[in-house]
Amino acid sequence: MEIKIKNLETIHESAKEFIKNIGNKKVFAFYGKMGAGKTTFTKAICEVLGVKDVITSPTFAIVNEYTDGNGNPIYHFDFYRIKKLEEVYDMGYEDYFFSGNLCLLEWPELIEEILPENAIKVKIEEQQDGSRLITLEE
Repeated sequence: MEIKIKNLETIHESAKEFIKNIGNKKVFAFYGKMGAGKTTFTKAICEVLGVKDVITSPTFAIVNEYTDGNGNPIYHFDFYRIKKLEEVYDMGYEDYFFSGNLCLLEWPELIEEILPENAIKVKIEEQQDGSRLITLEE
């Protein structure tokens, strides 16, 4: 499946389309170059789901927990600063990944070997016109 984000003004419509198509999937691994829009799109997804908290990249904390409009947790990960997989083991990643709650992972390529089999790969690519193309791969 492909979703296009034409510009920041339409990002919430793209996030709604993403949410409409995720079904009962829970773990999403966002791949893209620095500046591709991983955090911005994650923020839009959370806003559409009714998160009222301030949504920021958990670069230093590794994981931020938000609450959606129905009171369900959403876990937002940023593995950019991970140096060793032991750091992820120590944080108890399995408790998050297998919780049944929505998990949005940035920089998953740094933890590939422990990604759940059912994780959906989400590629975000900047296009020449400045838009973003989002591709979901199961």
